[in-house]
Formats: sequence, structure tokens, C-alpha cells
Amino acid sequence: MCRLFAVSSDTPLSPMKALEALDTMREGHDGSGVGLFLRDLGGPLAAVKGSPILSGIFTEAGLKKLDALMMDIGFMTKYRMGIRLPATPPAGTPKRDIYLIRAYDYPSAWETLSETEKHRRLMETRLRLRKMGEAEGDMIVFSFWPDVVMIKEIGDPLTVGRYLDLDRHGLTARVILAQGRQNTNYAINLYACHPFFLEGYATMTNGENTAFIPVKEFLESRGFEGYMGFQSDSEVFVHILHYMERFLDLPLEAYKHIITPLPDAALTAHPNARLLRTLKQSCRKLIIDGPNCVIGSLPDGSVFMAQDSKKLRPGFVGGKPGIWGFSSEVCGLDTVIPDRDKTKDFQPMHLDMAVVGPDRKEVTVCRQTDRLSRQV
Repeated sequence: MCRLFAVSSDTPLSPMKALEALDTMREGHDGSGVGLFLRDLGGPLAAVKGSPILSGIFTEAGLKKLDALMMDIGFMTKYRMGIRLPATPPAGTPKRDIYLIRAYDYPSAWETLSETEKHRRLMETRLRLRKMGEAEGDMIVFSFWPDVVMIKEIGDPLTVGRYLDLDRHGLTARVILAQGRQNTNYAINLYACHPFFLEGYATMTNGENTAFIPVKEFLESRGFEGYMGFQSDSEVFVHILHYMERFLDLPLEAYKHIITPLPDAALTAHPNARLLRTLKQSCRKLIIDGPNCVIGSLPDGSVFMAQDSKKLRPGFVGGKPGIWGFSSEVCGLDTVIPDRDKTKDFQPMHLDMAVVGPDRKEVTVCRQTDRLSRQV
């Protein structure tokens, strides 16, 4: 199993806070890798809010290839956060040349484009860079998006965070997703390391999706360039979330109805029965088979936790107005939000989705038996 921790806070936090929470859960992950997703950035990156930020790992040769392509497209560097590394990495962590976090000005030729078109082109650029780096392994690109940074590496999460000295660089965020990966199914590949990201959406999962192949085939048949990669059976969770909002225009609660639809008998009495029957039939190949606990974040800054119908992976939500945590184990919440009212901690069950909106006032629990929040 993996271990997950996410936090949504009015005050930007260091990613080390999330890694410390993972460290309290170290018996649940083997220290084989760590992934971080940061959104709504603080520190020096707050000054470039709205500018696309590229994050990844590069060799010196890969950086030259990057610079040549970005200049050709018309991207100019606006801000670069340098991460100085000790000469020797921790045991098990490869020696890297450059961990890149770089903000750009949009090309002047893009000034008249809509936000939707700009975002589409950012995705295309990220995928182009990823493909360029695959042959020689000189570019590993995790994200290219406004107000988002992603860091992934092999090794023990807390040890990697200290090696990168994440506290020193002023790197902070209001939304952080962190996963400590236990490598049980595949060879280690940083593209297989959670969290996964696509056009402002991010998810991470503790579990195993044994329905991976039909889900993958359905997504690939949609003809959307971003549904690719699939180095992990869990990567499809972010694609399903993206597909639900961008192509089906459904509210977040519908996510549970797609990945774990209600039995036919339960649908009969549901206030949205007609829609949900149609959804169950048309998206039947997106039904997942777990066990899985999924934590995700939407472009508006909302964070959620959902379980599949088997409910065999742990997950807890707790906090107070202004800061909320989502954790595989209660000890993760205790590490980051020790002064919360612990009697109000919530453990989502198989019909539940727990959501904290961008205002961070409260946890909203959506049950699959409830009416959808907006008419579709």
C-alpha cells in the first residue's frame, strides 16, 4: 500500500509539513519514492501567479534542448527557483543535474488567445517536452501550468525533502498533495509516481485498479491528446475526473457515480435516477475495481477524498476552518493539525465523498444517495 496526505490551508505551508505527515505513516510505505503536487503557491512564486510554471528533472543536455524549444515557441523565463544539491544524494536516490521550477511569460503570439486555448497549448507543450526527453532520459516533465509545481523522486519522502532542502527555498502552497509510494506492482518510473496531473486536475490513490485495461481503452478512444502515459493503473483516476468535468460537464459528486455506480435497485429511488442510469450505461467502462482511496484537487482549489465500493483502504478527513487535512491515517492529521477537534474527524465510507472547497470553511459530505448539487 501507499500512504497519502493532502492539506488545504489559508496560510501557505512548506511541503515539508506534508512529508512529515507521511513520515508518521512510514510503516505503510516502503520509502521507494515520493510525489508532491503544490497549488495556489506562496513565497516568491506568488508574484508570478497566472504565469505557467514548468517543473521537472533535467540533465545539462536536456536543459539546452528545453531552452532551444521554449525560445523557438516564444516563452521567456520570468522567474527561476534554483535548488542547490549536496554533492552526494541519499542512498537509493539517483544523482540529478537539475530540479527545475521555472515560470515563463506567455509568448506574445498567444496574447489574443482564450484561456481555454492557452491551456490546451500548455498541455501540448508539456507532452512535446516529455516525448523529447523519453529517448535519452534527459528531460522528465511533470507539469507545465499556472500556479502549480510538482516534484517527484525516488527515495524516502522525508529524506528526499531534506536533501532538496525544500524549507529553504521559500516554496510554499495552500494546497499540497503528497504520496509515499510502496513499489508493489511495477518497476520504479517517476511518471508512475503519484500524484498525477492533467490540465489543472490532480489525483493520487492508495490501492490497485484491476479494471485498468477497459478504463484505459475507453479513455484512449476519446481522441484527447492528454489521455496518455498510463505507466500506473492509478493514473486513469485523474483522466476520469478531467473527462467528467471537461467533456460531460457534470458536478464533482458525479465522480463517484462514474467510478462506483449505485446498484440498479438503488437507482430506482434516486432523485437523479434517469441521468444516473444513462451515465452508468454510457460510462460503464470507467467503473473501477479496487480497493482504492482517491484524493484529488480541482482547478478551483477544491480538495476531495472518495472511496470505492469495497472500502478497504484507510482514509480520514479532519481540521478546522482555514486548514483541513486528508490522510491515510489519523497520525498524519495529528502531525499537521494537532489542535483540531478530533471528535469531528470524518472517515468517508463507500457511498461518501468528502470535499473541502476553496473557501476552506468546512467539510461537505456528498453521499451517492443525495441529489446532485446542480441540474444537468
